[in-house]
Amino acid sequence: MQIEIKNLLNDFQEISGFAGITISENDILIETLLAPHRPPSLLPNGKMAVYIFFWNEKCLKVGKVGQNSNARYTSQHYNPRSSNSNLAKSILLGKDKLGLSSVSESNVGAWIKSNTDRINILLDSRHGIPVLTLLESFFQCRLRPYFEGFESQH
Repeated sequence: MQIEIKNLLNDFQEISGFAGITISENDILIETLLAPHRPPSLLPNGKMAVYIFFWNEKCLKVGKVGQNSNARYTSQHYNPRSSNSNLAKSILLGKDKLGLSSVSESNVGAWIKSNTDRINILLDSRHGIPVLTLLESFFQCRLRPYFEGFESQH
């Protein structure tokens, strides 16, 4: 998985060049949290991130956080009541299609931690939100996450 992410980032660096953006390898840090994983406790200072959740080698979710979105980065995706849109809520809504009948509101966060791999791609915030959005969109296009967009768009 690490090699695939690095290859995708190489492609992203080329794509970002077409937009006049130069991103060096030193600007990006890849953090791999294999299942069972513990969510990050903090979004590092001066960083923004794109995060990706995988289950059984299938991409479930690609999201982004700016430098001031610590709760989104560390905890919201593990609690279905934490925000309007999060991985836990999506899993509960799609659990029958995924064959996860035993997952419930009370255990979905633990299920995510126990069963999914999480990749965090940390980017220096000096690049700004447009570059972060481009990175998120690029990974969404390439990985085709199961929980992205509306059901009618799948």
